[in-house]
Amino acid sequence: MTITTQQQIPTGEWISRAANETFNLGHRVGSQLAGGEVLLLSGPLGAGKTIFVKGLAGSLGIDAEEVTSPSFTLVNPYTGRLRLFHIDLYRLDQGASAAHAVDLDELLMDEQAVIVIEWAERLGRYHLPANVWRITISGDGDESREISIAGETGA
Repeated sequence: MTITTQQQIPTGEWISRAANETFNLGHRVGSQLAGGEVLLLSGPLGAGKTIFVKGLAGSLGIDAEEVTSPSFTLVNPYTGRLRLFHIDLYRLDQGASAAHAVDLDELLMDEQAVIVIEWAERLGRYHLPANVWRITISGDGDESREISIAGETGA
């Protein structure tokens, strides 16, 4: 595991053997957020992306029980220590149209907010600002999850 110098968001790979471990890693990441970060989550259905976001939200002072998958609403906004926009692109076409459907350009203008995008691979080559983190969760069902966190500059 490495700690980045830009922020203290942990990067590296973890094995999560239970939902509470995924939640706790999300909480750990969230506790290091300062606003302006874009977290891109990828993984199959049932991998634990929303559990990770629940942990992250909890660290921002948002009731984790209130956090639900925005599969049908597309964007769920929350307010805590920082504003959190939880976005789900699963039901959208790939590319810029997915970003436009959730008004991503407008959300990115809020430099104090944290933006978490599930099914981020649907953005395609959409240009994002510099403070981007890719979080990949593999595994589903009862098996362990492998969680990878990597920082990017100028995605």
